[in-house]
Amino acid sequence: MGTPTPRPSLIWLPWGNAASEPKALGLCWLSSPWLPTNMANKGPSYGMSREVQSKIEKKYDEELEERLVEWIIVQCGPDVGRPDRGRLGFQVWLKNGVILSKLVNSLYPDGSKPVKVPENPPSMVFKQMEQVAQFLKAAEDYGVTKTDMFQTVDLFEGKDLAAVQRTLMALGSLAVTKNDGHYRGDPNWFMKKAQEHKREFTESQLQEGKHVIGLQMGSNRGASQAGMTGYGRPRQIIS
Repeated sequence: MGTPTPRPSLIWLPWGNAASEPKALGLCWLSSPWLPTNMANKGPSYGMSREVQSKIEKKYDEELEERLVEWIIVQCGPDVGRPDRGRLGFQVWLKNGVILSKLVNSLYPDGSKPVKVPENPPSMVFKQMEQVAQFLKAAEDYGVTKTDMFQTVDLFEGKDLAAVQRTLMALGSLAVTKNDGHYRGDPNWFMKKAQEHKREFTESQLQEGKHVIGLQMGSNRGASQAGMTGYGRPRQIIS
């Protein structure tokens, strides 16, 4: 096993010229072979964690993946490329947040794009996660509910790619429902959201409604007191 090559890393260290001086934090370059290059990557899960992760992975829909990939390519253009098939390819394709940002921007008119897309895809971990977070904020502003939103780690660490699919499905459904001319692709790829249907009533109709007894309150039509005895009288039992 070869010796790891040291690489410089930025860390915060306290400094001060004398014991009486207050300590301050300063940036220092530290060269260490043991500092990780990707703090967001986790090791494999074991035991109960592995069992839970396995159940989450089973929720991932590969057929749905194909539909979402087709929509993103049609919506954003062929420049976004096409991922390798499968969970890993889907994750790597979307991981840096650039394609997701282009997707949500394509649903807005020119001049009001909600997310700034960098010319060069970010390579630093925190920049990629920040880009994904901007997409999530824009998707929520577009109308995706919090219950349909994935967390950044779901995509970045591959913890729950089924949640990523759920968010994209909700975004596509909203785009089809709004029908504002910005959606591209087959409308049958997504189900329309249920829309509010308001009805207006005149004042006279509202007043008439106050005198109507709803069936939920019961009905006395056909009611009869035949066979009933008066209050307080004992029931006659004939032996």
